[in-house]
Amino acid sequence: MANPSSAAATLEQVRAAVAPDAWSTAPADLAGMAHDASHYLLRPRAIVTPQTFPELVAVLTSAHRAGQPVAFRAGGTSLSGQAGTDGILIDVRRHFDSVEVLDGGERVRCGPGAVLRRVNAMLVRHGRKLGPDPASEIACTIGGVVANNSSGMTSGIAATAYHTMESIRFVLPAGTVVDTADAGADAHLREREPELHAGLLRLREQIRTAPALRRVIEHQFSMKNTMGYALNAFLDHDSPAQILGHLMVGSEGTLGYVASVVLRTVPVATEHATALMVLDSVDRATDAVADLLGAGAKAVELMDAAALRVAQALPAAPAVIRDIQVARHAGLLVEFQTTDADELAQQVAAAGPVIESHRPTTPAALTADPAHRSALWVVRKGLYAAVAGARRPGTVNLLEDVAVPPEALTGTVQGLIELFGRYDYDDAVIFGHARDANLHFMITPNLDDPGELAGYEAFTEDMVDLVLGADGTLKAEHGTGRIMSAYVRRQYGDELYAVMGEIKRLCDPRGILAPGVVLDDDPRAHVRNLKVVPTVNGAVDRCVDCGFCEPACPSRNTTTTPRRRIALLREAEVARARGDHATQGAIESTYGYDAVDTCAADSLCAGACPVDIDTGTVMKSFRAERHGALAQRAGSAVASAWAPVGSALRVGLTIADAVPSPLLAGVTSAARTVLPHELVPAVGEDLPGPGHRRSDLGVPETSGATTADVLFFPSCTGALFGPAAGDVGASAAMLEVCERAGLRVELVQGIDGLCCGTPWASKGFTQGQNTMAARVADAVIAATDGGRVPLVCDAASCTHGIADLAAHLDPVRATLWGEIEVLDAVTYVRRDVLPLLSVPDDARLDSLVLHPTCSTEHLGTGSDLAAVGGAVAREVTVPPSWGCCGFAGDRGMLHPELTEGATEAEAEEIAGMEDQRGAFAAYASCNRTCEMGMSRATGRTYEHVLEVLARVTRPA
Repeated sequence: MANPSSAAATLEQVRAAVAPDAWSTAPADLAGMAHDASHYLLRPRAIVTPQTFPELVAVLTSAHRAGQPVAFRAGGTSLSGQAGTDGILIDVRRHFDSVEVLDGGERVRCGPGAVLRRVNAMLVRHGRKLGPDPASEIACTIGGVVANNSSGMTSGIAATAYHTMESIRFVLPAGTVVDTADAGADAHLREREPELHAGLLRLREQIRTAPALRRVIEHQFSMKNTMGYALNAFLDHDSPAQILGHLMVGSEGTLGYVASVVLRTVPVATEHATALMVLDSVDRATDAVADLLGAGAKAVELMDAAALRVAQALPAAPAVIRDIQVARHAGLLVEFQTTDADELAQQVAAAGPVIESHRPTTPAALTADPAHRSALWVVRKGLYAAVAGARRPGTVNLLEDVAVPPEALTGTVQGLIELFGRYDYDDAVIFGHARDANLHFMITPNLDDPGELAGYEAFTEDMVDLVLGADGTLKAEHGTGRIMSAYVRRQYGDELYAVMGEIKRLCDPRGILAPGVVLDDDPRAHVRNLKVVPTVNGAVDRCVDCGFCEPACPSRNTTTTPRRRIALLREAEVARARGDHATQGAIESTYGYDAVDTCAADSLCAGACPVDIDTGTVMKSFRAERHGALAQRAGSAVASAWAPVGSALRVGLTIADAVPSPLLAGVTSAARTVLPHELVPAVGEDLPGPGHRRSDLGVPETSGATTADVLFFPSCTGALFGPAAGDVGASAAMLEVCERAGLRVELVQGIDGLCCGTPWASKGFTQGQNTMAARVADAVIAATDGGRVPLVCDAASCTHGIADLAAHLDPVRATLWGEIEVLDAVTYVRRDVLPLLSVPDDARLDSLVLHPTCSTEHLGTGSDLAAVGGAVAREVTVPPSWGCCGFAGDRGMLHPELTEGATEAEAEEIAGMEDQRGAFAAYASCNRTCEMGMSRATGRTYEHVLEVLARVTRPA
């Protein structure tokens, strides 16, 4: 056993290599970052978040000298346990996420922290995308894609990270940096690492001169295969630098740090036709795969009978699935893709007879209809969520993947189904990429139960025998990780296993890089360090630690993320159960600020979560628990008297507007040193002056059932915060363009006393929210004449709050509210105003930057915002890195650090574009507080897009 004092001393050696703010040993940081999507859990001793490449190299080399274990964390979506360590965890997501599009999109250079979806968003205007297309593209990073040699549903083998990588820049533990794009890369490697260079040459000759070894490698890598190291590099490349560069692909951080890669891209398919074939048995389904591929199918996704039964319960399931009396059936989701409409038509015509020849049990016509295609793919992609979300409390979701030769596919599926029955995995499902004979299966054991753990071990042994008996690979896409590290020798044999061990020794002689990942001689390595999953809160217990929520979280760069909020609840419970009150107390003491106060509660995490967890709502419930009965009643009283309260707030802003900005900032800063930040906002020179009462907008309030074209609900944020200098404000702009279009507008009666309820909801004042909801409903229901007239709001977040009002109403009001059409002003203007409005071409702006909001995502109005932007400007730019600004009503004033962290990437991206092209003609959004947040972040004046529309359509 290592000497604790010696280990602490070597940890200090590493700490000395980094800036203090890049190093953390805080219990909450260690506990939260310990979790990845696997069923393993190792708690790091320190978290390092280097800000520069030299600092990262210094950390790595210091750890190498000190013998401290290191693992690199990017997305943390890893299913096989690659992203955890009990040593130093180096987080490279925030400061190493650069993306540079090259050659008109033909290539792209990426840092390891760049999220795959963002890279593809930057490539879309070039009609290109990355070759790997993993299902985790919402959150997985380029570092993970390369480190795991990711593929996906349509990438096959040819478009994996290994085969699309043009060059790679990597760092070895001793600090040697190699860029294979450099002509002198091999000479540099030979000079800096002579033993490694010579060793790679020796291994190359050993493999190339042994026909038996060549045959094993050629067979293994004729399939999708991420088991062990990429030994095909010794056959595909000659120079040690190129061999080592390709060995880095799929090495899961065990050989070196991937600093950047240049990847070749592939065309984006623009034409699609999709069908679901349901056949009466698995063997009939697998027999059809070759014919479908021969007809040109790009994707062929298999679903076994158990998967079809799960799919039938999904809300999106079409009738073709719901109506099956599933017995031994299996389904094939088939898609043809191309960039040419005529070519697609030819493919569809040729594929029809092929599909019919296999006698599907239900009609299986190929369709290009987007809605129908989307429903079919939602069913396929929803299988993971359906099984994972319904698992028993305390269990883990264990998603595995294997690949076999195509001729062994049927027998492997049947063998897996037999094993599920033998080990009582009644909820297990099989699905996967039949085109590649790549199967995923999911089981949900309780690995904390000794009996179930023993069953899992026995099942694993039988599964390994099944797959290797079919001459397959135990890992096709998800990486070897810890889950299969004990079986690499069995798959490749002793001689090739020894080659892999020598590769590891040559690259990482002190064994500091992710020990236990990829290679492990312990036959029970796969059942060490298992994750305990306690029940902590019914709203979050379904969490699978996938991290899909993290890229969208506004607080990800400031405090924590939805995944870590849930992980911390679990870690505190585990600490409590084992009597570790120090750790429990340390986590709980910081949870209020880190998790609850700095949550923007925008619920974008819910849209990303595969098991539908809304962590924002959970954090709001924690805020509600802080309020006693008296505080809840006070919140209700404020809702009942909102008109005078709003007037008082405007008076306060009037006074604040008259106070010199430095003095105002000093006063609030001083107050925040002695009072809770939740009570005292941080304000300064960017604080707008007050707005005007909504009843003073110059249009009448309705009296009874309105005869107007639209019933207007101007947001109280526009009344509280005045417009940016020179602008008229969103409410006045909405009225101006409606008047110009000849549309009659009336205000909701008593508008000064009404609000969408979001402020109460955000702060956890549930009684106040319910009170305001009832007041709004009573004012609106009669006026809209049963929904004949739409109700329109001019702030996206308020529209979102009003649209969800029914959840806070009694059943009678809720039923009546369901008849009302609630629209955001941007949507209404696109639909009803723009067709009646003339936008002079010479008045249109040359360029416009648009910032969508979290509410446009929830409302599904992003296309409306883009359409209005397109009406006012010739060139409209939505930064691919856009996200929630974290202003969240007043949260950006209470916690300005939240907005600073949330807007970091978007502000940097906009500044980069301005460096290349100069300032844009205008900057716009669709929510007043979001405009304030983005103005603060970028130094540019953001306004409502309707203000821009009003300006360009205003008569000269």
